[in-house]
Amino acid sequence: MSQEVHVAETRTLRVTGKEPVADGVVALTLADPAGARLPDWTPGAHIDLILPGGLVRQYSLCGDRWNPYTYRIAVLREPAGRGGSAYIHDVLDLGEAVGLGGPRNNFPLVPADRYLFIAGGIGITPLLPMVAQADLLGADWALLYGGRREASIAFLENLAGYGDRVQIRPQDRYGLLDLPAFVDGHRPGTRVYSCGPAPLLAAVEQACADLPPHTLRIERFVAAAHGRPLRSTPFQVELARTGTVLTVPAHSSVLDVITAAGADVLSSCRQGVCGTCEVTVLAGEPDHRDSVLDDAERAAGTCMFVCVSRSRTDRLVLDL
Repeated sequence: MSQEVHVAETRTLRVTGKEPVADGVVALTLADPAGARLPDWTPGAHIDLILPGGLVRQYSLCGDRWNPYTYRIAVLREPAGRGGSAYIHDVLDLGEAVGLGGPRNNFPLVPADRYLFIAGGIGITPLLPMVAQADLLGADWALLYGGRREASIAFLENLAGYGDRVQIRPQDRYGLLDLPAFVDGHRPGTRVYSCGPAPLLAAVEQACADLPPHTLRIERFVAAAHGRPLRSTPFQVELARTGTVLTVPAHSSVLDVITAAGADVLSSCRQGVCGTCEVTVLAGEPDHRDSVLDDAERAAGTCMFVCVSRSRTDRLVLDL
């Protein structure tokens, strides 16, 4: 008997530009092969890049969101990575086809009277469109941007025109970022956005610990620690579109179980940081173990990231 399955929406793009933008960082420009308009996106959005062989990697869009025909991403070479960045740097060439999932936005820029942006290394990528948007709107904003060396800090030319609103602080010249000084003098209506490596984000959280709730929003490369799951026993997952009921063992992920049953859910990081495998929850209470949702979204319980999140209840019903 055939089953109806949920198919992740993807399309094919071609690489129309590839250039180094810092030591160990290349920028890719992507376009539709037929010149068609690409889906609109908002600052903080990312795409899933589907490489030959099925590798799926998530990258923030960092180009001009008002250009509807191209996307731009930047890729840091990760020597200890899983092969995606090495393929992009060493093999992927102009004219080659890649798959696209998204765009989607788990890191949206919300209205505010003032913005403080804090970037570390390749963490500048989701913040570049935010800076452009804040400047376009005439908002009060400032950017603190650090990296190991000036040569490793990407997009300096793009940021040069903003003058002293941008503070570039290479670690080999300035040491660690002076986060308390940057966030000092916080005023009501300020929002703080940060992206970068885990040690930076931990320091940002500490510097912003006394600020009002929801002031700080961060995007992670590596999942935060969540401890042990709330339940260690199996639970059931129902795929609402087919009525299929599956059992998720204690040591298997929801993602693995549902994809083995034929539900085509796109995934990338498998750590709960990229948001690619988001699924709508129709019934039941998820045990959220991702590093994407905020407290209000967790409390609502209307979605989950099936690569890491589990269930508080005996059964979850998913919109699949």
